[in-house]
Amino acid sequence: MRGRVFSKTASAAVLTAILTIAGCASTGKIAPQDTLKDAATLDAGSAIRAANADAQWPDEQWWRAYRDPQLDAWIARATSGNPTLAMAAARVREAQQQAGVARSELLPHVNGAMSVSRKNWPNNDFYGPGPFADTTTWDNTAGLTLSYTLDLWGRDDNNAERALDVAHVRAADARAAQLELETNIVRAYIGFSQSFALLDIAQDTLQQQERIADLARRRLKGGLGTQLEVSQAETPLPEYERQVDVYKEEIQLARHRLAALAGEGPGAGEALTRPELSLATPLPLPSALPAELVGHRPDIVAARWMVAAEARGIDVAKAGFYPNINLAASLTQAFAGGALLSFLTSKASGYSFGPAISLPIFEGGRLRAQLGAASAQYDQAVDHYNATLVAALKDIADQVVRVHSLDTQLEASDRSVAAARKSYDLANEGYRRGLTDYLNVLIAQAQLLKAQDGQARVRAQRLASYATLTSALGGGIDDPSNGPEQTALAPSKHIGPFAKAKGD
Repeated sequence: MRGRVFSKTASAAVLTAILTIAGCASTGKIAPQDTLKDAATLDAGSAIRAANADAQWPDEQWWRAYRDPQLDAWIARATSGNPTLAMAAARVREAQQQAGVARSELLPHVNGAMSVSRKNWPNNDFYGPGPFADTTTWDNTAGLTLSYTLDLWGRDDNNAERALDVAHVRAADARAAQLELETNIVRAYIGFSQSFALLDIAQDTLQQQERIADLARRRLKGGLGTQLEVSQAETPLPEYERQVDVYKEEIQLARHRLAALAGEGPGAGEALTRPELSLATPLPLPSALPAELVGHRPDIVAARWMVAAEARGIDVAKAGFYPNINLAASLTQAFAGGALLSFLTSKASGYSFGPAISLPIFEGGRLRAQLGAASAQYDQAVDHYNATLVAALKDIADQVVRVHSLDTQLEASDRSVAAARKSYDLANEGYRRGLTDYLNVLIAQAQLLKAQDGQARVRAQRLASYATLTSALGGGIDDPSNGPEQTALAPSKHIGPFAKAKGD
């Protein structure tokens, strides 16, 4: 009875000593300094407010709005075996396995060991009299050890949660890589289409110039023209021929670019024919901007998961200030001499069990430095999230302004082409009838060429603006449910019973 009382008294004394000594480890009021921006409080700007409508977020296959089956097939081909996406997927798998490693620290660990050795003992002259003198024996041992960390302060649990959050970051990064690839393919495909349009203009201009040169030669033969006019009409021909070759080159290079984006050799793009892009889709914005943007853009989702991961990193660092208790047990079996497996039936066995307690007493400032580093990493993650959110809203606002501008530019370019073509037709007809000189034809032709070139480029930019705006809205590739809970974005509030302890 007296022994049990002494045991309880000793246990209470040990626990009191632990709590007293552990009070020497203090966090020193180290904490994060930055806070997350609330997307709903950011001023989206007049462009976004004016464009807001009851629109849906982009569809996951948003590029189908261009109504080009070849583009649909090429994106499907590019995303099925792309090395960039495969690399991103491998990073996700690695992070998932690392999360499994961290999670394993929460479970009991059982290890076994066995040693079998053959030993030759010295003879009598060296060893002296004894049962093993000048003999050869088997010396064998086997054992099992069990260890289990109680994790009273959640260090291992928070470390496992942090590893899982990092896995979510990698998954969001993989979705961002897919969206970037899809957008790059669409933009390259639009450039491919633009090269065909510019080639048409160059070929038409070359044919027009060839007709003018032929007319100048016929006028000279008829005594109505001069050799100067023939020379002026023939001089631009080599330059127009060069422009035709330039655009043919751009078409072939665009094929190579699309093949590379698909993760294939240049020859894979040779089968691509002229695009048939058609975009009649309006570009309204969801009315929930910017509050719901945080759940639709993969880069913002990744940034939020990183904030959650670094919040858990602070909890891990805080747990290092408090005692750590491990439960350990072992069972051993050992035997010297006898046959190879005789130790299995031997009574030479032993065991041990009990708690192992470790606690920080004096760390030379290491624990505070670790907590300070974790807090700084959390601040970096918060600042990165804030910057990503602001940049996302800027991207959307920029594209809204650009879309409206391109609509106006396209209407103006259509009028410019119509006026330039009318001027060119009048000048060409007047020159054919001998009512005007070649200079007027040359000026009108240059104006027409410039107007047509501008029209083709504005049309391509208008097509590309849809891809850029859709990408800025997240491309329909993510869902708000993929993001962390709001409560996971800050370190845990509890510090433990030693929160008010002083000293280090």
